[in-house]
Amino acid sequence: MLVTEMCNNSNKSEVFPLDINQVILHHLQMNYKYPFVTSHGKVEKKDFYIIEVIDEHGTSGYGETESFATPWYTEETMETNRIILENHLIPLVLEAKITHPSELSKIFRTIRRNQMAKAAIEGAVWDLYAKRTNQPLYKLIGGKEPTVDVGVSIGLKPTDQELLETIEEKLAQGYQRVKLKVKKGKEIRLLDKVRTSFPSLSLMIDANGAYSWEDKDRLLALDQFNLLMIEQPFAQDDFVEHAKLQNLLQTPICLDESIHTYSDLKTAIALHSCKIVNIKPSRVGGIQNTKEMHDLAEQHQLPLWCGGMLEAGVGRAHSLAIATLPQFTLPADTAGSAYYWEKDIIQPEIKTDNGKIHLSENPGIGYAIDKEALAYYRIEKQIHTKK
Repeated sequence: MLVTEMCNNSNKSEVFPLDINQVILHHLQMNYKYPFVTSHGKVEKKDFYIIEVIDEHGTSGYGETESFATPWYTEETMETNRIILENHLIPLVLEAKITHPSELSKIFRTIRRNQMAKAAIEGAVWDLYAKRTNQPLYKLIGGKEPTVDVGVSIGLKPTDQELLETIEEKLAQGYQRVKLKVKKGKEIRLLDKVRTSFPSLSLMIDANGAYSWEDKDRLLALDQFNLLMIEQPFAQDDFVEHAKLQNLLQTPICLDESIHTYSDLKTAIALHSCKIVNIKPSRVGGIQNTKEMHDLAEQHQLPLWCGGMLEAGVGRAHSLAIATLPQFTLPADTAGSAYYWEKDIIQPEIKTDNGKIHLSENPGIGYAIDKEALAYYRIEKQIHTKK
């Protein structure tokens, strides 16, 4: 049964099987404090779903869709997420006999790709499970330390001076690594200015696949800037050409959009396409897939870090939990809530403290949903119930 509302502005043996009776899609729209500009365009608003799963005891778990309005990052969009969730994933979750969230990756195998839609509802089930077992999510999935080192991602700026001032501000706040979005043809001049002002800054760049093999000389020239990494220089399916470039570059290549599945990661490792991988739970289909890919990277001593997707508080909390896994050895792309929002949808808001985020020891994702903020940003609510 589906109800649509339009809105204005303990002990493991005692709680399982996990009987999910209701799934609610909260459709939200939130404006970013500042537009985030990449080589593919400008992002000013987040249009997304908070997925709430509710069990037979009335306990809720929360997940968040992290796709964009257009398919520039992956083939998914907010609208395709809605269709897949409503027509396929939610019915499967309501029908399934679930004893552990890790089972969902197998349950969802009948649906190809659509990793972000899968990750959103799987994340909600992980949050619910952690609450029912009275554990912080990060401990439940195998994280050890409740503190995550964080860097910051800075989009393209109108002027060099504005960029330099933004970097200065973020360093003063303690961020331990800066990622710059760059545009092909302007990166060398820009990096020369940044390196002149910040010679010892832990610095990386990301052009979101804007380069091609014809740009290899321009990319090789980036070795002079002592970068921590170059993220995703080529298109997402260019494993071979990434490998050719990495063989020539001293600077490590980091793959992002190329890695959607465990098989993608195996391919990158076999071809030596990169020396670092950025894993985002939403891009790879959720927490269970992330854990399996983490273990593979650990076997091959491949450094990982957890990238950001301009998330609201729920998605940010899930990413922080992932970033506590031991092979995530580089600072995460997870700035505090105030960097993005006038008001986030969780309480307390996520805060950075001298370049670190301290995770909550509360059960689940560790943060409560701010019901007033949820209602304020919500434009629609759909309630799906077990038949």
